[in-house]
Amino acid sequence: MRKIISIKDEGKKKRRNQFLVGGILILVMVMSTIGYSFTRDQQNNNGNTKIIFNGYEFTQVSGFWNLNIGNAQFSFKYNPNETQKINSKINPISNYSNKPLYIYSQNPEAEIEIYRNLFYQNKIVQRVQDACPQGETCDSSLPVKTCDDNFVIIKESNITQITQDKNCVFIEGKNNLTMLSDSFLYKIIGVQ
Repeated sequence: MRKIISIKDEGKKKRRNQFLVGGILILVMVMSTIGYSFTRDQQNNNGNTKIIFNGYEFTQVSGFWNLNIGNAQFSFKYNPNETQKINSKINPISNYSNKPLYIYSQNPEAEIEIYRNLFYQNKIVQRVQDACPQGETCDSSLPVKTCDDNFVIIKESNITQITQDKNCVFIEGKNNLTMLSDSFLYKIIGVQ
């Protein structure tokens, strides 16, 4: 059997319970906001690594090293400390500006690195198109190009090097052609 309570006492009990539930909800909301702010700070501090290389600031976001130069934003798989310094003379990025760029690559990831930075993100080159170097056997649908055109040739080789012959850049290596492509990009934009 239930105890008989007056309407006045029942109203007090109901208000007390409402205040108690309201207080708990406010406490949960305040604590979750504080917890989120701490988590957010940790993500900014731990999630975005920054390095300075030759006066350029690189920020790592989502597995890519991002660099802003003027209005251009570049993103690389490897930061400049992880790549090889190129000692050979390579044409600067201005030689590629508003001209078609032809690529022959034996490594799709290395090709994408150049495509993303020179065309997709920045529209530095007029277009990027696959092509076949003169003297190579390729798919018949590819145009044959020479070193008179802006041409990047990425090939697997026992010798690791990046060289320039007229308007052709040869990126050659046995391992990690993507890293060598980043080295090439760092050289033409003036980071290395």
